[in-house]
Amino acid sequence: MPPSRSHIRTTIEAYLARHPDERGALAGLLALLDGPAEPTSRSALPGHITCSAAVIDRDRHVLHIGHGPSNTLVAPGGRVGDDRTLPAAALRGVYEETGLRPGDLCMTPLFLGTPADIAVHGFETAPAEGEPAHQHYDFRFAFYLTEDTAPPLALRDAEAACAKWQALTDVSSPTLRAKLLDAEAQGLDGQPEPVNASALIHDGCGRYLLHLRDQREHIWEPWTLALLGGGREPGDSCLEETLRRELAEETPGLEPTGLTPYTVDTTTGVDGLVVPTRIYEGRWSGHPDSVDLREGVLLQWFTVDTLDRLRLSPNLDEMIRRHAAEHPAPDRPQGSGPRTRHGAPAGTELHIVGVHLYLQDEHGRILLGLRHPDAAFAGNTWHFLAGHCEREAAVSCLVREAQEEAGLLIDPADVELVHVVHVLGPSTGRPRIQLVFRARSWSGSPEVLEPDRCAEWRWWAPGALPHELVPYARTAIEGILAHRAYSELGWS
Repeated sequence: MPPSRSHIRTTIEAYLARHPDERGALAGLLALLDGPAEPTSRSALPGHITCSAAVIDRDRHVLHIGHGPSNTLVAPGGRVGDDRTLPAAALRGVYEETGLRPGDLCMTPLFLGTPADIAVHGFETAPAEGEPAHQHYDFRFAFYLTEDTAPPLALRDAEAACAKWQALTDVSSPTLRAKLLDAEAQGLDGQPEPVNASALIHDGCGRYLLHLRDQREHIWEPWTLALLGGGREPGDSCLEETLRRELAEETPGLEPTGLTPYTVDTTTGVDGLVVPTRIYEGRWSGHPDSVDLREGVLLQWFTVDTLDRLRLSPNLDEMIRRHAAEHPAPDRPQGSGPRTRHGAPAGTELHIVGVHLYLQDEHGRILLGLRHPDAAFAGNTWHFLAGHCEREAAVSCLVREAQEEAGLLIDPADVELVHVVHVLGPSTGRPRIQLVFRARSWSGSPEVLEPDRCAEWRWWAPGALPHELVPYARTAIEGILAHRAYSELGWS
């Protein structure tokens, strides 16, 4: 199957976001996508899509192939076939003409998977080939060599007479040359650097959080346990931003602390390209069931002693073992008895700790937030401002959540614990300790700062609470108004 129309359209729009002044020049290409013909077929008229590649070495020279009797120098590439993506078509064209394999190449951090140039070429009628006059819309992708020197070239196309490495100033295509020279001023230097970011998340006690990928076509490393993360996008200012964006998209609610660069790993992407990946280490100690997993099949903690029984993405076993050796888990006290794999005494049921803000205004009204309809927990239901306690003090968690979710500034000295609800839900999830704190004073007015979680903040009179209210929040409010410090829910 050739690349899908949706993929082609997304690629064009990403290119036009960089070059909006070219939309008029590419009107024919956009019209081609709306027509009945397959846009990559050579029979598509009045034009069709081709793909080529600007292969750049360490000296910022670009590979050209000499074609025809005049040895016209052009970038390697050609027609699109049964390629998954347009970059895959360009990579196949490079291999077929020069012998360079996808594993000899990697993405450029400036262009990533977006074309460096889309050129429009007109071709006269070719009666011998049965082709009328038509146009080629050539998508030019830029790649770096992965090694300092290029492997020996093997010209495999009968029409290819020679190969030459041309300086950027001598690139044969004027439009491609202009864009590469502009990119050179922004850092296009031929030196590979990470374009992906992943998180090596551990709890400080010997456990590592791994993500089971989907078993689907075109998924990178399908049905393996891997680290969370993904590829850099043009709008990302740095790789840490890439990682935080990916975590927010894949696992809302999972926010590791202390993210710091740990190492650089080299993997192979679905198209065969080498993908340098920056690995960040970070700490988190929550339960995976508390995370809204939106990509993949499973999120779970694993210890080093289980790694040899798991199907892991390449290099991950060695990476985790190295990190564990550098960060040994705390020793257990002598005579502490049998332990679970979590380090707790055998038979212990670990609990999730939640923190909640009980806030009343000068009229005695209680602040509640309406959960977003798509929220994994209690969608379209009113609830306290709340969060899960990570490896941090409960009051610190409350202060952080109040500022992040609603823009409220609270002094920890003005916080007091007013109720505890011990909750056992109907599912097989872990029991929870829900801590409810009152803030005696604060600054700021409630704002919706996390719209994917909360749609609205509103003050409610205690005697007129909303019908759609999280049950344990109602239990806590009733307990506070009755001056009770503790409630249980779900245990009977």
